[in-house]
Amino acid sequence: MIKAENFNIPDHKPRILIAPLDWGLGHATRCIPIISALIQQGSTVIVAAEGRMKALLQKEFPDIQFIELKGYRIQYSRSAFWMPVKLLFQLPKIFFRIYAENQWLKNAVKEYSINAIISDNRMGLFHNKIPAVYITHQLTIKTDSHFTESIAQKIHYHYINKFSACWVPDVKGEPNLAGALSHPIILPKATVTYIGPLSRFEKKDVESKYDLCIILSGPEPQRTVFEKIILQDLHKVKGKVCLVRGIPGETEELQLNNSSIEIKNHIAGNELNNVILQSKMIISRCGYSTVMDLVKLQKKAILVPTPGQTEQEYLGRYLQAQKIFYCVDQNSFSLPEALKSAAAFEFNTSTVSVNDYKNVVEIFVATLKL
Repeated sequence: MIKAENFNIPDHKPRILIAPLDWGLGHATRCIPIISALIQQGSTVIVAAEGRMKALLQKEFPDIQFIELKGYRIQYSRSAFWMPVKLLFQLPKIFFRIYAENQWLKNAVKEYSINAIISDNRMGLFHNKIPAVYITHQLTIKTDSHFTESIAQKIHYHYINKFSACWVPDVKGEPNLAGALSHPIILPKATVTYIGPLSRFEKKDVESKYDLCIILSGPEPQRTVFEKIILQDLHKVKGKVCLVRGIPGETEELQLNNSSIEIKNHIAGNELNNVILQSKMIISRCGYSTVMDLVKLQKKAILVPTPGQTEQEYLGRYLQAQKIFYCVDQNSFSLPEALKSAAAFEFNTSTVSVNDYKNVVEIFVATLKL
């Protein structure tokens, strides 16, 4: 690959806007390595976000500029059965938000002298005068039928093709992490580059501390539903356990009369990195950002897809078939049974490259400096 030092680069710091979707913190966390790489390449980074996304990234990058950009604010159903229906009724709001953020972008580019855009799944952040990159691992959007999958993909491609390029956080060939999600039969017309998995975490040598780490995350009310299932069975687990509830800002602590169970409402990225490394087994949701984190840290895990989220349900089945992780449905989840089955499961350590994105970012920034 061409390195940035091969270019005749004048003294210019590109101003790059990066904006993550607000459908889960994973979109923000996987932007962290991209932002770090942009800064290392001498770019000025501006982040557009609101709420928890903004707060998380501000903790990681307190010295960069943040501007407010309203999220899609999608609401989820308690029932997996009604989830598609609830999302369907929110489509008009989604399309309006796409239009509104594109109008917002036109003004932001002028006001903040932006030279390029990197959008993590925000479909309205395309521009016809400056480079705009779209990040997604869902080139195939899984639904319950081929008909609706085809419609969803056509809509998604309609927006992707308005961007200069599409970066896919997976490897191009096999083995890969997202299967059909990131490797559709037909690619969009926009230039597609597989940049490898994105993770904010770093693998390092640490002493083992926990037999089990349970990480609760994802949208309500399903986070709370899963937490109740876990708490019913937690007393049956032998060994040292760390339960991360995934509720930042919560001040009331959950108390259990068991000294071997450590409960944390929320922990920052560096501490979570260490806790995962210190644990022999992980239980978590099957969000793709979590999958990329676990692969980079080379940890064994039991994945429990969020009910009604067809992407996670597909991903769990796919990764279990690849023997990368063990997967259990929430509606049949039993903590003792899951741990027993995972102990007998033959895990394969993933060998995918986790640093490809650095080269891609380097080349991208170099082209802006020309």
